[in-house]
Amino acid sequence: MLSSNKKLQLVAAFATLLLFALGLGCNGFFVDPTLTGITVGPAATIQVAGTVQMSAVGTYNDGTTKTLGSGVQWSSGTPSVATVSSGGVVTGVTTGTSSITGSFQTQSNSATVTVQLANILKITVTPMNASIVQSSGSEQFMATATTSSGTQDITNSAAWSSSNSAAGSIDPATGLFTAGTGLTSNQTTTISATEDGVTGQTNLTVTTQ
Repeated sequence: MLSSNKKLQLVAAFATLLLFALGLGCNGFFVDPTLTGITVGPAATIQVAGTVQMSAVGTYNDGTTKTLGSGVQWSSGTPSVATVSSGGVVTGVTTGTSSITGSFQTQSNSATVTVQLANILKITVTPMNASIVQSSGSEQFMATATTSSGTQDITNSAAWSSSNSAAGSIDPATGLFTAGTGLTSNQTTTISATEDGVTGQTNLTVTTQ
């Protein structure tokens, strides 16, 4: 016959094994869930010198989600437009867009941050009142925005247009004007650059010779 102490020891051992088995069953043999993807955000619009805090949320194979912390590696696709710190703080540098990527373990994802100028007072288009000969081919225009905090070159972010298609055409993204061909008379056109609802203009004359 087993003594009382032996019986108690057996019961205790059995209870321990039972609890261990239950723990294995409930926790998947103590194997951590696998990260299957991450979501990065927000997709934001900020001003030059403004900031936004990015975050990354991980999704796991057991259906759970978790906000990821210091282990996320951050990078900016266009650091000349927006930079991002090791902690995920994005700072606007100049107008444009940049893809901000967060990476954690084997997963990564991105969100787009748009940087805009704040409080544009006016836009100046140069060269002012230029004149070119059609045979010379082209003229590169520049746009400078004046804000309450200074000036900013917005040539590559402004929307460009030309009022007279007979004079030639302008690249809407870069401000490069290309003179028309076969002109029989001088042509004048208004060159416009628009940013954040503010427009600056100047005139351009294309001469036949």
